[in-house]
Amino acid sequence: MKKIKVGAAFSDSIYSEKSSFTRLKHGFGGTDPKLRQVLFRILLFLAGGVLLFRLFFLQVVNGQQYRLLSDSNRTRTEIIHAPRGIIFDRHGIPLVFNMPGYREVINGKTIFLDQKAALPLLAKGDKRLEIDNLREYPFKDMAVHVVGYIGQISQDELSEGAFDTYRVGDVIGKMGIEQYYETQLKGIDGRKLDEIDATGKFVRTLGVTDPVPGQNITITLDNTLQQAAFSAMEGVQKGAVIVSRPNGEILALVSKPTFDPNLFTLGQQYTESSISAYPSITSVLLDGTGQPLLNRAIGGVYPPGSTFKLVTAAAGLETKKIDANYTVDDTGILKIGNFSFSNWYFSQYGRTEGEVNVVKAIKRSNDIFFYKLGELLGVDTISGQAAKFGAGSALGIDLEGEHKGLLPTKEWKQKTLGEQWYTGDDYHYGIGQGYLLTTPLQVNAWTQAIANDGTLFKPHLLLSEKPQILQKNSISSSTQSLIREGMIEACSTGGVAWPLFNFSVKNPQLAIDGKDFYVPENATNSARPDTIGVRIACKTGTAQHGDEQTLPHAWITLFAPAYNPQIVVTVLAESSGEGSNVAAPVAKKILEAYFGKL
Repeated sequence: MKKIKVGAAFSDSIYSEKSSFTRLKHGFGGTDPKLRQVLFRILLFLAGGVLLFRLFFLQVVNGQQYRLLSDSNRTRTEIIHAPRGIIFDRHGIPLVFNMPGYREVINGKTIFLDQKAALPLLAKGDKRLEIDNLREYPFKDMAVHVVGYIGQISQDELSEGAFDTYRVGDVIGKMGIEQYYETQLKGIDGRKLDEIDATGKFVRTLGVTDPVPGQNITITLDNTLQQAAFSAMEGVQKGAVIVSRPNGEILALVSKPTFDPNLFTLGQQYTESSISAYPSITSVLLDGTGQPLLNRAIGGVYPPGSTFKLVTAAAGLETKKIDANYTVDDTGILKIGNFSFSNWYFSQYGRTEGEVNVVKAIKRSNDIFFYKLGELLGVDTISGQAAKFGAGSALGIDLEGEHKGLLPTKEWKQKTLGEQWYTGDDYHYGIGQGYLLTTPLQVNAWTQAIANDGTLFKPHLLLSEKPQILQKNSISSSTQSLIREGMIEACSTGGVAWPLFNFSVKNPQLAIDGKDFYVPENATNSARPDTIGVRIACKTGTAQHGDEQTLPHAWITLFAPAYNPQIVVTVLAESSGEGSNVAAPVAKKILEAYFGKL
């Protein structure tokens, strides 16, 4: 604002303001240097502030992200896959090998390649190939349900807490020991960091973290006995074998049908034939009838048939409902209303066996005796004894997929089926039929408990695991003695397990004691015989299922020698016929393999 003179007609002075336009014109285009300097400094300050803010944002806020992007443009990380641990049998025989190979992940799917298949891809510079150790199973079909196999981890498995350190494309155990002991066998992958140029060519290695191999595992399996059990099952389409020590160690485990695990681990180029009926992974996965992935030894459930008569007898003796003098008159057939319950001997030959005590009932597998004993005891009493023997619950074997079976009670039937328990149900239950369902492992377990004077051990495959008692004093010594006597007679002349009559092996190394090992009557040199008799305690089973045209399940369960048991053998052949005709010959071959080489 400027003060000016205008003359006498006006006051001495007035105030005159220039327009905003004039001031701006003077400020920017005029000659006032001070204003121009101020404005320039303001603009310079603002521009610097913007640059500083942007620099702060790039360096501090998003610094780590851009550093990673920068490093990824000049570095490349390669995974060095850790070799999995080796699985050995109890004698140190490897049941799996690691062999050189490669893997690549295409569309999220891991594909295994051997060296021959990988060479053309390497020649083309395929950067998706990763050096790996392929898993080879030398015994193929023979032990797959024990050893297992490996495969790509699924999306569902990745979401589980147990696999939170795994990545898409990683492989894990899918069955057997490979699955159960995944943590020990897996190992820790290493890494190799390389520097690369702008074209992606290798410049130098910046650092290497070595992989840590997985732990080796030794299991209780006896590979020689496993092969013998597998061979003994030749001709059986579906079934299972369990061979254990009385302390719970599993010496052999077979489930049929079986398959070659190398189909899953040696890649699409693997074409070597195996003795199974499955030439490809697809054929294994799509067989809904044979279900080769099912481990029938621990996960299949069946009526145990007459093998359960051992449990019924134990329940009667332990509750004092019967004793050594208790007898039942074999009438050949029992009738309740319109229903008939016959003894197998009467049905097949039209004959009866007179007065039958518990020893003779086991020896001859007499149904009439066990019908009446089932009625006398009732379902809940029998189930109580069966539970002490391990039936109706998982036994805790170190394999995935164990089924607990079904142990019925009056309450269970009322709650599940809305029906009461009838006398006919007691009859069926007394001979191991009706609603009862068990696994071959459970049948082996109650046989083991009888062999051990009532002590039941947890079944296990890890050799370093100490025997663990699940149940003590499940039966008394007097009960065990009577049941064992009946089982010995069942495997002797006049019993039902005819393939095991006068069982003997050529092995002069067996120490003759006149009890467990004895000189056979037909020995050519009784002073120093080559053939030694072995005392066996057994029980066969023929379990009805399905309709009248369906063949029954064939069972046998036994321990040997009878007085100082070394092994417990259980055989199941699904829908195959009578236990004595089908299962007993299988058990005989296993016993010959075991005692013939001691």
